[in-house]
Amino acid sequence: MSVQDLFGIELPILQAPMAGVQGSALAVAVSQAGGLGALPCAMLSPEAIRSELAAIRAGTDRPYNLNFFCHQPPAPDAAREAAWRATLGPYYREHAIDPATIAAGPGRAPFSAELADLIEAFRPPVVSFHFGLPSAELVARVKRWGARVLSSATTVDEARWLEARGVDAVIAQGLEAGGHRGMFLSADTDTQVGSFALLPQIVAAVKVPVIAAGGIADARGVRAALALGAAGVQIGTAYLLCPETTTSVLHRTAIGSDAARHTALTHLFTGRPARAIVNRLMRELGPLGANPPAFPLATAAIAPLRAAAEAAGAPDFSPLWCGQNASGCRAIPAGELTRLLAGQRGA
Repeated sequence: MSVQDLFGIELPILQAPMAGVQGSALAVAVSQAGGLGALPCAMLSPEAIRSELAAIRAGTDRPYNLNFFCHQPPAPDAAREAAWRATLGPYYREHAIDPATIAAGPGRAPFSAELADLIEAFRPPVVSFHFGLPSAELVARVKRWGARVLSSATTVDEARWLEARGVDAVIAQGLEAGGHRGMFLSADTDTQVGSFALLPQIVAAVKVPVIAAGGIADARGVRAALALGAAGVQIGTAYLLCPETTTSVLHRTAIGSDAARHTALTHLFTGRPARAIVNRLMRELGPLGANPPAFPLATAAIAPLRAAAEAAGAPDFSPLWCGQNASGCRAIPAGELTRLLAGQRGA
């Protein structure tokens, strides 16, 4: 089954939810163009989710996707937090920041019964998850109101696990993808493989539709993924320069420079592996170096460093999320880009 049939959309293009660089405007633009727009909800307060959902419903009557994380919140570890802040000590001193003034905070909340209560009134047509799935009860509840359920798999084992728990489609997230790895059965990054190696293996292993993600930046890549058995393609990085995103000037500048050719998986910004353009923090500590607190607790200690450096015009401590193929990034309206990705021309 194609994603057009599965979701009731016109084009085989899903916009990847990208927390921190987009809101409802991008989702509306992609959905209006015939793709499946997405709203990342993991970093939004309940009030913000409600507001963004109202904006989506006002902006389009077409299908859209709400995306949530479903990680297990870790128990705070005072010793690990102290060691992390000690590692960051030289940077705090450089920017005249007193680490004692930095409050701890999770930064990202997993899907919960309370969030299900909030979104049920809107009956979102698609709900997707990252880092596995929430409880069987919550998955069943989402499906009862008619939503299609998706989640990301980074290995064949994860795809089979998701299918066994009732997802309507699997997103095969290749190693090239920007942002957080959706890995959840193993923390070993050596298990992660490229999109066009992973995709046909997952297609052969499961019966549900498979959506390709990672490193796909243009219509040729979309065609290649479909030829390998994908029911559709999820694309994020290519949208980062669109006017409907909230991508910062520093982030946009990095994406448009030679720096975008050097990305790496790093856990320094959140405590969980995610692909970003290599910057000062990643170079000096090593992308997977140091020992930050477990996801998402690492974020709090980085936040004041990021703010101070960005105020001075430097992305030294900013998570410049980006996939390995930024060649398709274009500063054009997201609707136009969606149609180009699908091989269409003009409006």
